[in-house]
Amino acid sequence: MGLSRAVKMIRHRDLLILITVFAALAVVPLFLGGNLSVMNLLITCLIWAVVAAAWDLIMGFAGIFTFGQVAFFVIGAYTSAILTTRYGLCPWLGLPIGGLFTAVIGVLVALPCLRLKGAYVALMTFGVHMILAPFLNSELGRAIGTGGTQGMIGIPPLSLGDYQFSTLHLVPWFYSALVLALIALLVIYRIIHSPWGLAFVAVRDSEVLASSLGVNEFQYKLMVFGLSAFLTGVMGAFYAHYVGVLSTRILGLDLFLILLVIIVLGGMGRFPGAVIGAFATVFLSELLRPLGVYRPVIFGAAVVFLVLFVPQGAIGLLLSKRWPWHRLTRRAAHD
Repeated sequence: MGLSRAVKMIRHRDLLILITVFAALAVVPLFLGGNLSVMNLLITCLIWAVVAAAWDLIMGFAGIFTFGQVAFFVIGAYTSAILTTRYGLCPWLGLPIGGLFTAVIGVLVALPCLRLKGAYVALMTFGVHMILAPFLNSELGRAIGTGGTQGMIGIPPLSLGDYQFSTLHLVPWFYSALVLALIALLVIYRIIHSPWGLAFVAVRDSEVLASSLGVNEFQYKLMVFGLSAFLTGVMGAFYAHYVGVLSTRILGLDLFLILLVIIVLGGMGRFPGAVIGAFATVFLSELLRPLGVYRPVIFGAAVVFLVLFVPQGAIGLLLSKRWPWHRLTRRAAHD
């Protein structure tokens, strides 16, 4: 009985943190809506928060160490961009279609990948990341509309009726990103606190025990791979319409390290740590921008430091030691 109460309180705590953060964000444009720099940073935070949370779902909760998340993001972005620029598809439709296509690719990658174990999964998914840029820049990539080495420009923005979103007025972009991010994060929240989430954690902690309880390891891993790829692809599609241009430079080291810092800072397997980690990391990255080429070095060192000295993440450390919910849940578990 006590354990059940503790689980419910943790579930409510996670939801409370998420709703509080988004409620606070919803009123920011009332005060800073005209500040394009701040609004752009907040939109970027929301995009990376979902991508990092989807990565944490597969890596932190399901225990699958995959390095293909940036590749899935780029696949979703290019899919929607090609469909809207070459075939005139409505950008709003491009978002779910980009996510669905990315999910299909994710499942196809997962089918052979999940028969491997440990580091081999990470190597194979990173291999997908590595071959994506040469493919997009190749003649075949140019033929399907990627723009080759020149990338894609003129990607149509989102619109509502006759009103077309503009980079000179970012409030509509912000609220669109806010709604998309909230929906995606609530989906992740529901998955984590459902029988699926319990199955993911069971497989992560003990595959043998999970199998003895009737959990189909391969099926659940395939499921989480597809879901993570879908959410990442949707945000990739949104990013493409937001920035209006795409190139394979996004597959560089910068984004990979930023997402890794977000997850480690938030704490792997500690929802919604990735959300808090995204805001801290993106604003820190902006502060470090004047350092140029030294910025990735600092982020790489930050990953090493956090893994060695704060393995549960800064957010996890805060919640476990100083957050009032920690004392309440421990008391409930003993009752």
